[in-house]
Amino acid sequence: MAHGDWLAPDTDALGVALVVPRSGPAGIFGPACELCARLAADEVNADGGVLGRALRLVLVDGGGPPQRVADEVAALVAAGIVHGVTGWHISSVRRAVAPRIAHRVPYVYTALYEGGENSAGVFLTSETPDGQLRPAMRLFAAELRVRRWYVIGNDYIWPRRTAWAAERYAREDGGRVVGADYLPLGTDDFGAALRRVERAEADAVLMLLVGSDAVRFNRAFAAAGLDRRSLRLSTLMDENMLAASGPDATRGLSATGGFFAALATADTLDFQGRYTARFGPEAPAPSALGESCYEGVLLLAALVGRAGSVAVPAIEGVAPQVSYQGARGELRLRGRHVRQRIYLAEADGLDFAVTAELDAWS
Repeated sequence: MAHGDWLAPDTDALGVALVVPRSGPAGIFGPACELCARLAADEVNADGGVLGRALRLVLVDGGGPPQRVADEVAALVAAGIVHGVTGWHISSVRRAVAPRIAHRVPYVYTALYEGGENSAGVFLTSETPDGQLRPAMRLFAAELRVRRWYVIGNDYIWPRRTAWAAERYAREDGGRVVGADYLPLGTDDFGAALRRVERAEADAVLMLLVGSDAVRFNRAFAAAGLDRRSLRLSTLMDENMLAASGPDATRGLSATGGFFAALATADTLDFQGRYTARFGPEAPAPSALGESCYEGVLLLAALVGRAGSVAVPAIEGVAPQVSYQGARGELRLRGRHVRQRIYLAEADGLDFAVTAELDAWS
């Protein structure tokens, strides 16, 4: 449901703002995020809803300017149209939204992020650098002898904070970050940055680029021949971005994350089967980012259901006892973050091949 469809609060439904990108570089994720959230809402409602009320999604474009997104979400909350917020959107949007609404309604943030969020009422389902990037860089150092890293990221808080952490992780394994470039969202010319990567003689590039920016970078990287000289590691690369990049642009590209379709566990296969049955074989791949929104709806429903209320203090009180059954099996909160397994995968044509489960908690 688009935001233009809401006119007044629906007293019979539990409204949830689904904040996902429908525009901008992250717009490539939007369709999968929306469909996965719809699947979760359908399943919650088929099981009786939340506190006896149907769960109703209200779609908000999370790809817009952060303050504009925050204004729209805050207006929905103030009008009583939504009683919770979830979705995948970049950290700049989260940092604009959270102060406006987190003390008033529960907010389940589903995007991987830089870490450090600890606001009351904010719960987080996805990866942070300590559990996701650190063990991947350790493996690259031990098995691939990567010592010289170059960072290419977009210019906002998640890439910059993650790169600061990467400098520490590299030093722990006898390496270092030899250079970094932070580029505006929507960049389409990577020539100067690629020349700096080449001059730095980087063993590997840490990609901290969003959506279509990462797609264009992959193509430019391969066109420059750098895929024959340097590896790439991304903490934000899903199957839709891989397909958009094309198989000729992803040689030597690895990704790390908590979900890949190629895991092929009973839980992931069941999830993908239900997704395909609901939306058809031509629907966008659910991917890690879409799956995160499926989890976001389930966790929000579980929190409210366990608390018996949408009040943030009541939800905070029961959060340590809350679990939910998603596409990655049963997951629980640790503090306000979901504890999860992390995997490393290599690009293999238009898909990923999972090569290792990482020791995310050592």
